[in-house]
Amino acid sequence: MKLVTTEKAVRLIELNNELVIEVDRRKSKIEIKKDFEELFGVKVDSINTLIRSNKKFAYLHLNKKNPAIDVATKLGMI
Repeated sequence: MKLVTTEKAVRLIELNNELVIEVDRRKSKIEIKKDFEELFGVKVDSINTLIRSNKKFAYLHLNKKNPAIDVATKLGMI
């Protein structure tokens, strides 16, 4: 898992409480959700995935109780 730090990703954190991460292409949405929740101790409401340039990106919509800005700050993104 690798956190994406583009302008769009930062905007999604602020507006939609979403994080964008790059994941292994072979992982399913359920595996991504389970791994992220265990690793960071936050609740993920939904996941959308995108495959581009042979890379898989997951858009994680976090629960309102867990602000994405806090997770991003903990990871050193912001």
